[in-house]
Amino acid sequence: MNTLSFWSLVMDGGYIMIPLAVLLIVSIYIFIERCFALMRASRNDETFMKRIRDYIMEGDIENAVNLCKRTDTPYARLILKGVNRIGRPMNDVLVAIENTGNIEVTNLTKGFTWLSTTAAGAPMLGFLGTVTGMIEAFFALANAGTSANITVLSSGIYQALVTTVAGLVVGIAALFAYNFLVSRVNRIMNSLEAKTMEFMDLLNEPS
Repeated sequence: MNTLSFWSLVMDGGYIMIPLAVLLIVSIYIFIERCFALMRASRNDETFMKRIRDYIMEGDIENAVNLCKRTDTPYARLILKGVNRIGRPMNDVLVAIENTGNIEVTNLTKGFTWLSTTAAGAPMLGFLGTVTGMIEAFFALANAGTSANITVLSSGIYQALVTTVAGLVVGIAALFAYNFLVSRVNRIMNSLEAKTMEFMDLLNEPS
């Protein structure tokens, strides 16, 4: 009795399987790379803001700057921008921090466009492969003439449907990966906003 195997399904899918494989491989790479990047970005030093507060209260801006530079995280770069703007109007400080925050979020979301495009485009590619496969199947059926039978048609349809399955698998995987990474970025953004507000409150405290 014949059995289905993963490799035979891939080979039966035809040329459409090549771009789908490329989409899957690149998506996996982006997902793993972004997971590590977001893990590094989400590291949190619980004593960071306390030390920043102590330095600013003491007027020791140089040590505050050095601490920010040593702490390689997005929130440290935001606070560094704010520390460098101390003495300017509060609105200018906040705008500078927000601009830096936008840059940090852009850096965190690198590759997300590829994942969202793959989530939408992979199923469409799979459907395209199915349509072309169905055309080939009916063409073969028509050419078979009087010797046409259900086997000629069913084998063609079986091969055509493989690309739909592959497209859905790649698209669903990319969609889940995209949503997972977006949720991680949102948590980091909430942390950045909290530390920004904490820093602005610190500057507003009476000396």
